[in-house]
Amino acid sequence: MAQLIDLDDIVKIDKEVIGNISRCEYIKKSIEEGRCIIANDKNLIVGFLIFDTHFFDCSFISLIIIKPTERRKGYATSLIEYFINISPTKKIFSSTNTSNQRMQEVFKANGFIQSGYVENLDEGDPEIIYFKSK
Repeated sequence: MAQLIDLDDIVKIDKEVIGNISRCEYIKKSIEEGRCIIANDKNLIVGFLIFDTHFFDCSFISLIIIKPTERRKGYATSLIEYFINISPTKKIFSSTNTSNQRMQEVFKANGFIQSGYVENLDEGDPEIIYFKSK
C-alpha cells in the first residue's frame, strides 16, 4: 500500500500521464484511506492503482496509472492481480473509455468481461464497464 511519503512520486507519474496535478487531493485521500496500491521497480514507483468499495457494495478499480516508460512490462497486471487477492468484495468492477484500446486489452488479459456502457461522461467517448469475480 502507498504511504503519504509516496504522494509526490505518485502525483508526478499522474502528471506525466494527464498533464496536470488536478488529482493530487484525490490521490492523497486514497492513500490516507488505504485505497492506493503502488508498483515498484528497484525501489522506484512505476505505477499505482486506486480502488473503492462504494460501487453498489462492490470493489471498483477507479484508476490504474503506469509511468509511460514502464508500460507493457506487466505492472498493470501485477497491480490488478494483487488487488483481486486483497479485494474485500467478491465482485470487482472497473471501466475505461472506448478509445482506450490498451486498457481494454489489459482488462481482457486479466479475465475481466464487459458489463455495460455509460454514455455522456466524456463527450463522444463512452465508458465501458468491466467485471470480474474472485
